[in-house]
Amino acid sequence: MTTTRLTRYDRSMLRLMNDRRAASWYATTARRRLTVAAHAALTLAFGGLMTHFFLAKGEPLWPVAVMVALLLPWMFATGVINGATRGLLELREHVLDERQSAERTRVLARAHRVMTLLLAAVAVSLLITGGVAGDAPKAYAAPLLIAVLVVHWVMPLWVAGWHAQDEPADDDVLEPGAVGV
Repeated sequence: MTTTRLTRYDRSMLRLMNDRRAASWYATTARRRLTVAAHAALTLAFGGLMTHFFLAKGEPLWPVAVMVALLLPWMFATGVINGATRGLLELREHVLDERQSAERTRVLARAHRVMTLLLAAVAVSLLITGGVAGDAPKAYAAPLLIAVLVVHWVMPLWVAGWHAQDEPADDDVLEPGAVGV
C-alpha cells in the first residue's frame, strides 16, 4: 500500500474483500473455476433472455421474471470471485500493495487480449452470416452489442477468478517434535 491515507470507504472495502469467512467457497482452484464458469453461464443466460425479450413478438414478460430470479445467484457468484481475488478489481489502486497492483495490471492485459479475440470472432461470424444471408442480421445488432459490452465489463473478473492462486499454507504451525534443539 502507498502512504495515501485510506478513507472510510477504502477501509470498509478492504475489510470486506479480506473477510475469510466464506473461504470454503473458493478454497481450491476447481471451486474458483467452477464459480467463474457458473458466472459466465449465468451471464450468457441473461444475454439470451434479454435477446429473446427484445426480439420476441408480443413481448412476453417471462424472460424478465427469469432474469430477476437469476440475479441473486449471479451476484453471489460475483461476490465469491471478488473474495477469491481479495478484491483485486474492486479496491482502489492506492489500497493495493505492489504485488496486487502488478497482478491487476496482468489481469487487465490478459482480459484485454481475450476480449480482442472474442470481438474478432464476433465480427467474422457476423460478416460470414451477412455474406451467406445476403444481408447483415440487423435485428441482432443491438442485443449483440449489449452482450459484448457486458462481457467486456465482466471479463477482467472472470480472468482474475480463473487465475487466482491458492492461499499459502500457514508457516506458523509447527508439528510436534519438529523443533530440534
